[in-house]
Amino acid sequence: MSDNAQHAHAHGHGGHGHGATGEDGPSWTRAATMLQDAAPITVPEGASAMTIHVAWEPGDPGTPPHRHSGPAFGYVVEGAVRFELEGEPERVIEAGGTFWEPGGDAIHYQDGNALSDARTEFVVTMMCAPGKPMLELVDEEELKQRAHLRAPRPTV
Repeated sequence: MSDNAQHAHAHGHGGHGHGATGEDGPSWTRAATMLQDAAPITVPEGASAMTIHVAWEPGDPGTPPHRHSGPAFGYVVEGAVRFELEGEPERVIEAGGTFWEPGGDAIHYQDGNALSDARTEFVVTMMCAPGKPMLELVDEEELKQRAHLRAPRPTV
């Protein structure tokens, strides 16, 4: 994955902090907390935005390997998401944490429930290229061809 994507991932997961106004000032300046700052991003020309709520039951592996035509930005509302993008190690993002992916060619391997005993919910906003579906599954042949781009799997 590009340095830009790695930079944004490093700074965009679960970070909490106030904006430049700090603790003083009118309440409207203290009401917002930055959860994620992803930059730079590439949005397909003419893109539309879609926000969805996803609810996985305990242990649900989530969506099979897929990709999005544009960037996606998510927030874990409840539980914990097992998240893995091509070229990055698998990680678990707990409630209150954020994630993003650049879209385009990158394969999103996992987005399932990391918990076996509780439900997990997240909200994600995706930028979709015109005429493209929100999500495209990746077939087994392409997964084999790109296996060298996947981060090493955790050993059990």
